Amino acid sequence: MKAYAVIGAGFGDEGKGLVTDHLVARLGADTLVVRFNGGAQAGHTVTLPDGRRHVFSHFGSGSLLGAPTFLSRFFIANPTLFAAERQRLTALSIAPAVLIDPRCVVTTPYDMVLNQAMERPRSGSRHGSCGVGIGETVERSLHPGFRLTVADLADEARVRNRLEAIRRNWVPARLATLRQVMPAADLGADREVAAFLASDLVVERTMADIAEFLRHVSVAAEPPGLSGRPLVLEGAQGLLLDQDLGWFPHVTRSHTGLRNVAALARDWRLRSIEPIYVSRVYATRHGAGPLPHETAGIPGLRFEDRTNVPHPYQGAIRLAPLDLDLVADVVRRDRLLASLPSGVAVTPRLVVTCVDQLDRPIPHVDRGEIVEAGPETVARRLADRVGTGLLAIGAGPTWATMTLA
Repeated sequence: MKAYAVIGAGFGDEGKGLVTDHLVARLGADTLVVRFNGGAQAGHTVTLPDGRRHVFSHFGSGSLLGAPTFLSRFFIANPTLFAAERQRLTALSIAPAVLIDPRCVVTTPYDMVLNQAMERPRSGSRHGSCGVGIGETVERSLHPGFRLTVADLADEARVRNRLEAIRRNWVPARLATLRQVMPAADLGADREVAAFLASDLVVERTMADIAEFLRHVSVAAEPPGLSGRPLVLEGAQGLLLDQDLGWFPHVTRSHTGLRNVAALARDWRLRSIEPIYVSRVYATRHGAGPLPHETAGIPGLRFEDRTNVPHPYQGAIRLAPLDLDLVADVVRRDRLLASLPSGVAVTPRLVVTCVDQLDRPIPHVDRGEIVEAGPETVARRLADRVGTGLLAIGAGPTWATMTLA
């Protein structure tokens, strides 16, 4: 059984949704798309040749083509945002099949409001959060008395009691901890948090969202019918946001590369994995944190990014020439940290996207020097530096505009 793993080689927004959709188009609708990290902070854009478009967070990026999704044990579920996204897919006449591991931890609205209350007063020292509570969910889940998993959701009384414990005990304790490292006035005077905690309606709405979530997912520790079917393991964010590979604290609390893939390979006894590292032909970052060689604009770049619009917590998308040295280094470190099981054949590949957005030589960093070359030449140079074959070049927004190298 062969699996493909789609991994961002930068700070996210590389085109992982496009590549996943392309693989499903090639492999067929029986392909199972597995989300192997992250949660609702993902924003994977898929545009079909017929013009239908969706930005995926909870669902695999093959859903528009009919591929089912499995949310692995490393996924962070958010029933409230799941329901909203499913409604948007229903409007596109899409009814995706979703399976989820019972071990997945669950985000609550309290995690989201805590996340936002932390990020607002940081101002110029923001971490780059999306504000959907991923880091807060991970932190809370380290404490068994406040942990909430998908397995818990079937017990309504247990869920209600856990939400009340989070509301009345966890959030005040967490705020007290935060006040030790942030100005007390910023968090203590936040009326939004106080009003949120005072409202019984938050618990009732969350219970309704959980009930809706359970109506539209199937809970399974392992996806059925694994043997013989194509697997596409879809990552979220990028290697330079990995909690062990990126620049702390401007990272996500997740393993964005091969580490989680390796764990699933052991669970499912996979024999072959083809990691597909994805990069734009230039670099982007949506959120705070280092961006080497950042620039106000790249000569000749023309694009309209409908997904990465200015965001209250992340700001506007940022640009830089692609640093081939940086990408090669983080891919190398990702493979070293993965601890893949022995006997698993691993054949890494590279996909470079957005080459259609430039029709002139573009600046990029190669062995410490800023040089210029055509977009396709940059793609091939990156493949050489990373030490992988160049699988495909993306020259448009749909799977049909990707060409095999």
